[in-house]
Amino acid sequence: MSEPDKRPLIGIVGPCGSGKSTLVAGLEKHGYHCRHIAQEHSYVRQMWQVITKPDILIYLKCSFENSTTRRKLNWLRADHEEQLKRLAHAHDHANILIDTDILNPDEVLARALKYLQEHI
Repeated sequence: MSEPDKRPLIGIVGPCGSGKSTLVAGLEKHGYHCRHIAQEHSYVRQMWQVITKPDILIYLKCSFENSTTRRKLNWLRADHEEQLKRLAHAHDHANILIDTDILNPDEVLARALKYLQEHI
């Protein structure tokens, strides 16, 4: 039986195309224990807490335009707005919000690392 991971668990949430997988990969390269939380697909407001119970929650903001362009999604604006509704509880409880519309992936990672270094 393996030892439980004693590192703080970092949860990453945000709408499709916000960069969750990219940020998880970057943080894990720096030795952080992360979980990509697909809260945007659940109607359960606090699902992020139920399935993950992160010590720190990072919310990645992303506009409809960038979300659909990055993921090549054929969505209506209402589809994106529905995801934002599903993410509202996580948004309101996040430790840090990072707007990925105005930052490239390296800058998003740098913001997250700075926050984590200051708060862990």
